[in-house]
Amino acid sequence: MRVWSRTLSGRLSRKYSSFSENMAKEDNQSLHNENNRVKTLRDHMNPTRTSALSCIVFPLDASHFNFKPGIIQLLPSFHGFDLENPYLHFREFEEVCNTYNDLNCSMNTIRLKLFPFSLKDKGKTWLQNLRLGSIHACDEIEQQFLKKFFLSHRTNSFKKQISTFTQKPRENFYQCWDKYRDLLNTCPRHGFET
Repeated sequence: MRVWSRTLSGRLSRKYSSFSENMAKEDNQSLHNENNRVKTLRDHMNPTRTSALSCIVFPLDASHFNFKPGIIQLLPSFHGFDLENPYLHFREFEEVCNTYNDLNCSMNTIRLKLFPFSLKDKGKTWLQNLRLGSIHACDEIEQQFLKKFFLSHRTNSFKKQISTFTQKPRENFYQCWDKYRDLLNTCPRHGFET
């Protein structure tokens, strides 16, 4: 029970009875104990950090992946800009992954583990927004990646450029042929026989 009394200087001070003193000490200890701490309104207003689960479901051999930090610098970066070519990014990504040899896990696992490190900005946001557990293989991530960043109108534009391609005046055949091959390589889904 609380008992108020005045000190010699005239200030009010709180005194507890012996039962109240024991209770006050226990309350004070519980407030300072982090495990039994009572959450205040301020604690409820501050967001807590939670880690989101990945959209990638790794194979069983992924736990044996021998990660070498130097490989991250070799990976190409894809930011998700309109001028970036996702086919070219994926081709360069596969080239880097093919140089990485790990006897403990498959190439599929290596690519699944390293692909998130090749994405930046819009690309990383896209990967984080994919449905939880929706990717099981590298082919699936490639399909989803190309569906998102190489839209059908872009494919149609390249098909039109390929079908109407002509040699320019005063351009030699080799230069023209190189331009044509580059155009074919920028859009592998063109559907023309080459």
